[in-house]
This record gives sequence, structure tokens and C-alpha cells, in this order.
Amino acid sequence: MVHTAVRTSGQSLQRLLKGRMTDETPKPAATVGPLAEIAAALPERGSLLGLDLGTKTIGVATCDPDRRLATVVETVKRTKFTQDAERLMVLASERKAVAFVLGLPLNMDGSEGPRVQASRAFARNFARLSGLPIAFWDERLSTVAVERALISADVSRAKRANVIDQHAAAFILQGAIDFLNGRRF
Repeated sequence: MVHTAVRTSGQSLQRLLKGRMTDETPKPAATVGPLAEIAAALPERGSLLGLDLGTKTIGVATCDPDRRLATVVETVKRTKFTQDAERLMVLASERKAVAFVLGLPLNMDGSEGPRVQASRAFARNFARLSGLPIAFWDERLSTVAVERALISADVSRAKRANVIDQHAAAFILQGAIDFLNGRRF
């Protein structure tokens, strides 16, 4: 399912956030950083929302509150930052998410390019609105792995184009929750 963020005002965004914070209280500084560094600050339980940030779409996935299995949610067609953020916060609220996992598109040699800078900027801005922690997780080869899996499942090219980002988000999130579960044993 591809979802286009609907045009809304900043006030509807405020109404969405009202359950988390009011206009009178300052917004808490959300933790943003690599998952390995902020894992201890995350609640023990609660669903996470995985994001595969692209220039045209954002793939979204979620996991169960026990953080065992990532599943696809939808692909959000990007419009404006505020509209994209509002849709992501609606999805997080519906799923009672306690944090976000954002794929970090590092270069193959581990260096950071323009896409990483854009992802970090998105995370900083989004953290101010959401108030939820945002953990970065290395997404190298996630789309390639998902594309191969979809091809082997005989998914048509047109269908793959519609679902690849949400499946990449699930791949990213599954790697992150496997990491978190490995730390607990």
C-alpha cells in the first residue's frame, strides 16, 4: 500500500502531539544516535517503527511489542516534511511505538555521503516533533537483499516497485531488533 501524506495544517500536527505534550510544556529532547549507543535508553518493551528514507518515498515497518518480528506497514509518498512527519506520527501512535529505527545509508566502505547527511538532518528535525528516540541502523544492501527475495518469490517488477521500500524498512527493523535481542541474552 502506498500512502500519500495528506495536506494538513500545523495545528492538526499539534492536535496529534497533544497526547504526548502540551503547548505549555517544553518538548523533551529526543535521543538520536546509533542503536548501539542508545539501546540502553529504550524501554524494554514496546513496538518500534522502522523507516527506510528515500528521496521519493519512506518505507515503514513495525514490530510486535516483544520485538521479535518486523512486518511491513506501508510506503509513504514523500511530499513536504511536515506532512511526511505527521503521517509517520499517526502510524507510530496507532501502533503505540516507543521509538523509531531509521536506516542509515552508509557507503560500502563505511563512509558517510550526502544521503547519510540527509537522513541525519531528517532525524534531527523529526525528533523535535515526535519526542520519541530515533536510532540509526546500517542499511547497506537492504534494498538489494529485499529485491533478490522478491524476485525469487516471483513478484512482478511493477509490484516490487510498490512494496520494495516497506520491505526494506522491515529488513532494517528486523536487523535492529535481532541486535537488541542479542544484547539481552
